[in-house]
Amino acid sequence: MNAMTLNSLRALKRDGKRFSCLTAYDASFAHLLSSSGIEVLLVGDSLGMVVRGHSSTVPVRMEEMVYHTHCVAAGNQGALLMADLPFMSYTTPAQALENSARLMQAGANVVKLEECQQLVEIIAALSGCGIPSCAHIGLAPQSVNKLGGYRVQGRDATAAQAMIEHAVALEEAGADLLLLECVPSRLAETITRQLTIPVIGIGAGAATDAQVLVLHDMLGITPGKPPKFVRNFMIGADSIQQAITGYRDAVLDGTFPGPEQSFS
Repeated sequence: MNAMTLNSLRALKRDGKRFSCLTAYDASFAHLLSSSGIEVLLVGDSLGMVVRGHSSTVPVRMEEMVYHTHCVAAGNQGALLMADLPFMSYTTPAQALENSARLMQAGANVVKLEECQQLVEIIAALSGCGIPSCAHIGLAPQSVNKLGGYRVQGRDATAAQAMIEHAVALEEAGADLLLLECVPSRLAETITRQLTIPVIGIGAGAATDAQVLVLHDMLGITPGKPPKFVRNFMIGADSIQQAITGYRDAVLDGTFPGPEQSFS
């Protein structure tokens, strides 16, 4: 495929077309995923759980994110490469700028930041310095200890309206993408329609512009019970590549996620 850019993703949204995203942590899978047509690769801090074996993403360090971003960039064949800023690496705009520069220099095209008190201000600072960003709201795994667990966000009317207003403020501040995690499908649809920037969902229903899953979850190799929003695409597939293309096809034609992978 031709190299994907933010303009490419914006054009897909304008045309009413979906795109797919999967996590990647090394050069080999980056090559396989991008060669299979996955439009966005995410170097996720989920590596703390699926690669390092931690119980959450909190222990992941900046050095690990830079290292894995280098690895994924080396194998990428034209997908847009997004990388997470890990826990406590963007507590101020200045710190966010410094650490975002490290990820960009390692090969990232976009940096992703989870919900925090200064997120709008930080997004504005990144935008002002020409650093593309994805704002991650809804469930924020880095804040799992504060949230008291992995819980659906925005279920009551007050919380839903606050999330809508926050999403609009983030777009106005300069966010290039928005990621919604574990929010009711109807709320995610409202936000997706209201924003002009592409919206990526995980556990946010089928109405978002794109879907993302952790690669290991999608392949059914993560230990323990998978989250509700996961489908094992290795079931019925003859190879890992067939599972990857099956995932992409299901995202693009809107059959994934289904009601069983969504929240009401």
